[in-house]
Amino acid sequence: MNLSTISAQVAQAVEEGLFKEQKTLPSWLFYDNQGDRIFQEIMGMPEYYLTGCEYEILQMNAAAILKRFQQQGAFQLIELGAGDGLKTEILLKHFTQQQADFTYHPIDISAAVLTQLQDRLSTSLPNLPFFPQQGDYDKALEKLNLSSNKRKVILFLGSNIGNFSATEAGAFLLRIKKSMHANDLLFVGIDLKKDPRMIQRAYDDSQGITKSFNINLLARLNRELGANFMLDQFSHYPTYNPETGEAKSYLVSLRQQDVYFEALQKTVRFKRWEHIHTEVSIKYDQQMIEQLAKVSGLTIEHQYYDCKHYFSDLVLMKH
Repeated sequence: MNLSTISAQVAQAVEEGLFKEQKTLPSWLFYDNQGDRIFQEIMGMPEYYLTGCEYEILQMNAAAILKRFQQQGAFQLIELGAGDGLKTEILLKHFTQQQADFTYHPIDISAAVLTQLQDRLSTSLPNLPFFPQQGDYDKALEKLNLSSNKRKVILFLGSNIGNFSATEAGAFLLRIKKSMHANDLLFVGIDLKKDPRMIQRAYDDSQGITKSFNINLLARLNRELGANFMLDQFSHYPTYNPETGEAKSYLVSLRQQDVYFEALQKTVRFKRWEHIHTEVSIKYDQQMIEQLAKVSGLTIEHQYYDCKHYFSDLVLMKH
């Protein structure tokens, strides 16, 4: 098989994750075209409270957020992992209506996602100064750092920070901090600890949409690497630990089986009930948030909440 650049990265993830005692696969593997479509369904599920909570925060506080962002005058609005940009569009519409002096720089690994975003925003906000960048965050931020002295406001919405362990999250924010100047802002979405049963249902819904999202990861390996996973021989198993705040997802092998990867010309053996860890989503309490800010060397300027305090958008500043 001839591998594309993306498929080569997928192959590397499999080599690093499945050929070891504790099998793992990185959560970015969820997001191919099919995975993107299923995730749109997840965001519309009644059990998946996160999206609605952040929508509420942005809608209720758009004016206050703009006031905070433009305290230093003109600014660059830089979004990491822009995706479909539907939540961000709430801010973009308000900012353009208020004739704010800003430019929008969405960054995403997927060129297709950025094209779709540009197509939609060129219709809904034709006068938006739109400068997409395809690639990884570090290189894109470095490039933006060299191109302008305007204040940077970096968005990292959703609960994406929760996909890192506490150590990884601190290291990630430290990397972002290096690309920031004094008074630049980082605006981060953080899911909060709440009723453990509610969190569990968000990752194990009654319609089986989260199950299909997890199983699609194996289907992607079949498509891109010529693997022969039998999808009905793996089950979706999510857990939530209220002590650590970790919601984890696993794929569990229902029997002993061998899976062959044509692209790698290698076979992976699964024992019965052996699991693949595919995702972690950490839920924070206030102490954890303050610790994250301390580790990153950024100052908490403000926190916005939805009315039920299920979710928070955090404003961090570099001094």
